[in-house]
Amino acid sequence: MALLIELHPILFYAFAFLLTLCIGSFLNVVIYRLPIMLFKSYQEDYQSFSEQIENMKLPSGTFNLSVPASHCPHCKAPIKAYANIPLISFIIQRGKCRHCAARISVRYPLVECMTALFSILTLVILGPNLVGAVSLLFVWSLIAMTFIDFDTQILPDNLTLPLLWLGLLFNLGHFFVPLTDAVIGAMAGYLILFVVYHAFKLATGKDGMGQGDFKLLAAMGAWLGWQQLIVIIIISALLGTLVGVSLIVMKKVQRDQPLPFGPFLAIGGLSSLWFGQTLMDAYLKFIYA
Repeated sequence: MALLIELHPILFYAFAFLLTLCIGSFLNVVIYRLPIMLFKSYQEDYQSFSEQIENMKLPSGTFNLSVPASHCPHCKAPIKAYANIPLISFIIQRGKCRHCAARISVRYPLVECMTALFSILTLVILGPNLVGAVSLLFVWSLIAMTFIDFDTQILPDNLTLPLLWLGLLFNLGHFFVPLTDAVIGAMAGYLILFVVYHAFKLATGKDGMGQGDFKLLAAMGAWLGWQQLIVIIIISALLGTLVGVSLIVMKKVQRDQPLPFGPFLAIGGLSSLWFGQTLMDAYLKFIYA
């Protein structure tokens, strides 16, 4: 290249000029089409969720994780601190509101128990150390996303993306895997489901999964490394297939009814976190047996 510049500078700059003209033409396509693609996607998402939104009774005023204070979803009576003790209050009140006696969803103690049990299991397996403590963030995030996806079939960017960045951040210090494996894991995790999604859509014309699943698997790859993606995908795919087929056979869902894939990914991710090396060794032994 240096010889070309020295011997034929006019030819070189003419070639560079033509090449960058082509790049500029492509950039015009990106500049024009990408915003339209995004707005079209937003419009389609809005249309797909509009029915859900219409059926939901959204609260008025400020509504976030701290406001308003805890209250009964039926009679709206505020819940005092002494009546809001995890699990214990549910048992003492026999699963009913103190004010209106309406049934309290079993979901609340279920999530509380699951969080406690999974947290203890994590600390027992990984050790009551810094790695174990950091792993709790991973576990808690997966629990939250499992129920959100189950309820709404949405995996919010507010959870998947911070989880991804935290995985890369912690692996700067080799908490779980070398940073190189974490970066490759994040890229591979996203691309694997991205390819599956588009292949399925090309073949059937339907969406096989949500794009939040891409980001969740990418986050798992960022935490656990690209090697563990094999374990996660096998477990989640087998469980998803088994549950889906069972529900269809029992006529609980229609054949074309979408099922959330996030909970199955979460099970795969937790299995990999707790028993990843053992599962990987078993897989390799099975493959090369």
